[in-house]
Amino acid sequence: MKAVILSAGQGSRLLPLTEGRPKCLLQLGDKTLIEWQIWALTQGGVDDIAVVVGYHAQDVVALLKKLESPKLKIRTIYNPFYKLADNLASCWMARHEMKDDFVILNGDTVIEPKIFQKLMASPSAPITVTIDKKESYDSDDMKVHLKGTRLLEIGKTLAPERTNGESIGMLLFRGDGPKLFTDTLENLMYTPEGVKWWYLRAIGQIAEHHQVETCSIEGSLWGEVDFPADHARVSQLVTEF
Repeated sequence: MKAVILSAGQGSRLLPLTEGRPKCLLQLGDKTLIEWQIWALTQGGVDDIAVVVGYHAQDVVALLKKLESPKLKIRTIYNPFYKLADNLASCWMARHEMKDDFVILNGDTVIEPKIFQKLMASPSAPITVTIDKKESYDSDDMKVHLKGTRLLEIGKTLAPERTNGESIGMLLFRGDGPKLFTDTLENLMYTPEGVKWWYLRAIGQIAEHHQVETCSIEGSLWGEVDFPADHARVSQLVTEF
Protein backbone atom coordinates (compact mmCIF):
# COMPACT_ATOMS: atom_id res chain seq x y z
CA MET A 1 0.00 0.00 0.00
CA LYS A 2 1.15 3.49 -0.88
CA ALA A 3 0.56 6.63 1.17
CA VAL A 4 0.69 10.28 0.11
CA ILE A 5 1.31 12.78 2.92
CA LEU A 6 0.58 16.48 2.31
CA SER A 7 3.27 18.40 4.21
CA ALA A 8 4.01 21.46 2.07
CA GLY A 9 2.70 24.21 4.34
CA GLN A 10 4.34 26.20 7.09
CA GLY A 11 1.45 26.09 9.51
CA SER A 12 1.25 29.85 10.04
CA ARG A 13 -1.47 29.50 12.67
CA LEU A 14 1.12 27.73 14.83
CA LEU A 15 3.52 30.67 14.90
CA PRO A 16 5.93 31.19 16.59
CA LEU A 17 6.37 27.39 16.77
CA THR A 18 6.73 27.19 12.99
CA GLU A 19 9.08 30.13 12.55
CA GLY A 20 11.80 28.59 10.40
CA ARG A 21 10.37 25.09 10.84
CA PRO A 22 7.55 23.40 8.92
CA LYS A 23 4.61 22.03 10.85
CA CYS A 24 5.53 18.44 10.02
CA LEU A 25 8.84 18.82 11.88
CA LEU A 26 7.29 19.97 15.15
CA GLN A 27 8.36 17.77 18.02
CA LEU A 28 5.59 15.76 19.70
CA GLY A 29 7.09 13.80 22.53
CA ASP A 30 9.99 11.73 21.25
CA LYS A 31 9.13 12.03 17.54
CA THR A 32 8.34 14.76 15.05
CA LEU A 33 4.81 14.99 13.69
CA ILE A 34 5.72 13.34 10.39
CA GLU A 35 7.63 10.57 12.17
CA TRP A 36 4.46 9.74 14.13
CA GLN A 37 2.54 9.62 10.85
CA ILE A 38 5.03 7.33 9.14
CA TRP A 39 5.17 5.09 12.21
CA ALA A 40 1.37 4.68 12.25
CA LEU A 41 1.21 3.98 8.51
CA THR A 42 4.00 1.42 8.51
CA GLN A 43 2.37 -0.40 11.44
CA GLY A 44 -0.52 -1.04 9.05
CA GLY A 45 1.60 -2.29 6.16
CA VAL A 46 2.49 0.83 4.17
CA ASP A 47 5.87 0.40 2.51
CA ASP A 48 5.79 3.21 -0.08
CA ILE A 49 5.35 6.87 0.93
CA ALA A 50 5.33 10.04 -1.15
CA VAL A 51 5.52 13.31 0.80
CA VAL A 52 4.60 16.66 -0.74
CA VAL A 53 6.97 19.26 0.69
CA GLY A 54 7.27 23.03 0.40
CA TYR A 55 8.22 25.25 3.34
CA HIS A 56 11.80 24.46 4.42
CA ALA A 57 11.63 21.45 2.10
CA GLN A 58 15.30 20.56 2.47
CA ASP A 59 14.92 20.07 6.22
CA VAL A 60 12.05 17.66 5.65
CA VAL A 61 13.97 15.80 2.94
CA ALA A 62 16.96 15.40 5.27
CA LEU A 63 14.82 13.81 7.97
CA LEU A 64 12.99 11.52 5.56
CA LYS A 65 16.25 10.20 4.15
CA LYS A 66 17.12 8.97 7.63
CA LEU A 67 13.82 7.08 7.83
CA GLU A 68 14.23 5.16 4.59
CA SER A 69 15.09 1.48 4.79
CA PRO A 70 15.07 -1.59 2.55
CA LYS A 71 11.47 -2.15 3.71
CA LEU A 72 10.29 1.45 3.35
CA LYS A 73 10.54 3.59 0.24
CA ILE A 74 10.12 7.35 0.80
CA ARG A 75 10.36 10.12 -1.78
CA THR A 76 9.38 13.78 -1.90
CA ILE A 77 7.51 15.99 -4.35
CA TYR A 78 8.32 19.68 -4.11
CA ASN A 79 5.42 22.12 -4.37
CA PRO A 80 6.98 25.53 -5.12
CA PHE A 81 3.55 27.20 -4.91
CA TYR A 82 2.85 26.28 -1.27
CA LYS A 83 2.58 29.96 -0.27
CA LEU A 84 0.03 30.72 -2.97
CA ALA A 85 -2.08 27.58 -3.27
CA ASP A 86 -4.09 25.35 -0.97
CA ASN A 87 -3.75 21.58 -0.74
CA LEU A 88 -5.73 20.76 -3.86
CA ALA A 89 -2.67 21.97 -5.78
CA SER A 90 -0.41 19.75 -3.68
CA CYS A 91 -2.58 16.76 -4.61
CA TRP A 92 -2.48 17.79 -8.26
CA MET A 93 1.32 17.89 -8.19
CA ALA A 94 1.35 14.39 -6.70
CA ARG A 95 -1.19 12.96 -9.13
CA HIS A 96 1.42 10.74 -10.81
CA GLU A 97 1.63 8.89 -7.46
CA MET A 98 -2.10 8.15 -7.54
CA LYS A 99 -2.46 5.61 -10.33
CA ASP A 100 -3.14 2.63 -8.05
CA ASP A 101 -4.70 2.16 -4.62
CA PHE A 102 -3.38 4.65 -2.06
CA VAL A 103 -4.18 6.48 1.14
CA ILE A 104 -3.82 10.22 1.58
CA LEU A 105 -3.03 11.82 4.94
CA ASN A 106 -3.14 15.50 5.79
CA GLY A 107 0.18 16.82 7.08
CA ASP A 108 -1.29 17.89 10.43
CA THR A 109 -3.20 14.73 11.38
CA VAL A 110 -1.66 12.39 13.96
CA ILE A 111 -3.26 8.96 14.37
CA GLU A 112 -2.80 5.84 16.41
CA PRO A 113 -2.05 2.83 14.17
CA LYS A 114 -5.39 1.08 14.64
CA ILE A 115 -7.16 3.96 12.84
CA PHE A 116 -5.29 3.22 9.64
CA GLN A 117 -5.82 -0.49 10.12
CA LYS A 118 -9.56 0.03 10.55
CA LEU A 119 -9.68 2.14 7.40
CA MET A 120 -7.89 -0.57 5.43
CA ALA A 121 -10.38 -3.16 6.69
CA SER A 122 -13.42 -1.06 5.71
CA PRO A 123 -15.84 -2.36 3.04
CA SER A 124 -14.56 -1.86 -0.48
CA ALA A 125 -15.48 1.45 -2.11
CA PRO A 126 -13.79 3.72 -4.67
CA ILE A 127 -13.21 6.38 -2.00
CA THR A 128 -13.50 6.07 1.78
CA VAL A 129 -13.29 9.10 4.08
CA THR A 130 -12.22 8.48 7.68
CA ILE A 131 -14.54 10.30 10.07
CA ASP A 132 -15.09 10.85 13.77
CA LYS A 133 -18.23 11.95 15.58
CA LYS A 134 -18.74 14.22 18.57
CA GLU A 135 -21.47 16.21 20.27
CA SER A 136 -20.80 19.53 18.51
CA TYR A 137 -18.59 20.94 15.76
CA ASP A 138 -16.79 24.26 15.35
CA SER A 139 -16.12 26.42 12.31
CA ASP A 140 -12.73 24.81 11.65
CA ASP A 141 -14.02 21.22 11.54
CA MET A 142 -14.29 19.61 8.10
CA LYS A 143 -17.88 18.46 8.52
CA VAL A 144 -19.65 15.64 6.67
CA HIS A 145 -23.29 15.02 5.77
CA LEU A 146 -24.12 11.34 5.46
CA LYS A 147 -26.89 9.01 4.34
CA GLY A 148 -26.12 5.89 6.32
CA THR A 149 -22.38 5.56 5.78
CA ARG A 150 -22.41 7.19 2.35
CA LEU A 151 -21.01 10.71 2.09
CA LEU A 152 -23.31 13.28 0.51
CA GLU A 153 -21.52 16.54 1.36
CA ILE A 154 -18.27 17.66 2.94
CA GLY A 155 -17.14 21.14 3.99
CA LYS A 156 -16.48 23.51 6.86
CA THR A 157 -19.68 25.49 6.37
CA LEU A 158 -22.24 22.66 6.62
CA ALA A 159 -25.21 23.60 8.80
CA PRO A 160 -25.50 21.79 12.15
CA GLU A 161 -28.70 20.00 11.08
CA ARG A 162 -26.82 18.48 8.11
CA THR A 163 -23.67 17.54 10.05
CA ASN A 164 -23.15 13.90 10.99
CA GLY A 165 -19.41 13.89 11.71
CA GLU A 166 -16.05 15.33 10.71
CA SER A 167 -13.29 14.21 8.38
CA ILE A 168 -10.04 13.55 10.26
CA GLY A 169 -7.90 14.11 7.17
CA MET A 170 -7.25 10.58 5.93
CA LEU A 171 -8.85 9.00 2.84
CA LEU A 172 -8.48 5.66 1.08
CA PHE A 173 -8.72 5.32 -2.71
CA ARG A 174 -9.29 1.90 -4.26
CA GLY A 175 -10.29 0.51 -7.65
CA ASP A 176 -11.78 3.34 -9.71
CA GLY A 177 -11.19 5.83 -6.90
CA PRO A 178 -7.69 7.00 -7.90
CA LYS A 179 -8.81 7.87 -11.45
CA LEU A 180 -12.00 9.55 -10.24
CA PHE A 181 -9.90 11.69 -7.94
CA THR A 182 -7.13 12.62 -10.36
CA ASP A 183 -9.60 13.41 -13.16
CA THR A 184 -11.49 15.73 -10.81
CA LEU A 185 -8.25 17.36 -9.64
CA GLU A 186 -7.34 18.02 -13.25
CA ASN A 187 -10.71 19.62 -13.98
CA LEU A 188 -10.60 21.81 -10.89
CA MET A 189 -7.04 22.99 -11.49
CA TYR A 190 -8.14 24.33 -14.88
CA THR A 191 -10.55 26.71 -13.15
CA PRO A 192 -9.47 30.15 -11.86
CA GLU A 193 -10.34 29.13 -8.28
CA GLY A 194 -8.55 25.78 -8.32
CA VAL A 195 -5.40 26.88 -6.52
CA LYS A 196 -7.46 28.30 -3.65
CA TRP A 197 -9.40 25.12 -2.84
CA TRP A 198 -8.93 22.21 -0.46
CA TYR A 199 -8.76 18.82 -2.13
CA LEU A 200 -11.88 17.80 -0.23
CA ARG A 201 -13.72 20.10 -2.62
CA ALA A 202 -12.93 17.45 -5.22
CA ILE A 203 -14.28 14.73 -2.94
CA GLY A 204 -17.53 16.65 -2.53
CA GLN A 205 -17.92 16.92 -6.29
CA ILE A 206 -17.24 13.23 -6.78
CA ALA A 207 -19.81 12.36 -4.09
CA GLU A 208 -22.53 14.05 -6.15
CA HIS A 209 -22.31 11.32 -8.80
CA HIS A 210 -20.28 8.42 -7.40
CA GLN A 211 -20.06 6.30 -4.28
CA VAL A 212 -17.98 7.87 -1.52
CA GLU A 213 -18.13 5.90 1.72
CA THR A 214 -17.03 6.74 5.26
CA CYS A 215 -15.27 4.80 8.00
CA SER A 216 -16.04 5.91 11.54
CA ILE A 217 -13.22 5.65 14.07
CA GLU A 218 -15.15 6.82 17.14
CA GLY A 219 -13.26 6.20 20.36
CA SER A 220 -9.85 6.04 18.68
CA LEU A 221 -6.97 8.41 19.42
CA TRP A 222 -6.10 11.10 16.90
CA GLY A 223 -5.37 14.79 16.81
CA GLU A 224 -5.03 17.68 14.39
CA VAL A 225 -2.25 20.21 14.98
CA ASP A 226 -3.44 23.62 13.80
CA PHE A 227 -2.87 25.94 16.77
CA PRO A 228 -0.36 26.14 19.66
CA ALA A 229 -2.95 24.66 22.02
CA ASP A 230 -3.27 21.67 19.67
CA HIS A 231 0.48 21.15 19.82
CA ALA A 232 0.36 20.85 23.59
CA ARG A 233 -2.69 18.58 23.50
CA VAL A 234 -1.35 16.20 20.83
CA SER A 235 2.06 16.09 22.52
CA GLN A 236 0.23 14.59 25.49
CA LEU A 237 -1.97 12.39 23.29
CA VAL A 238 0.94 10.54 21.66
CA THR A 239 2.09 9.31 25.04
CA GLU A 240 -1.02 7.07 24.98
CA PHE A 241 -0.22 5.44 21.62
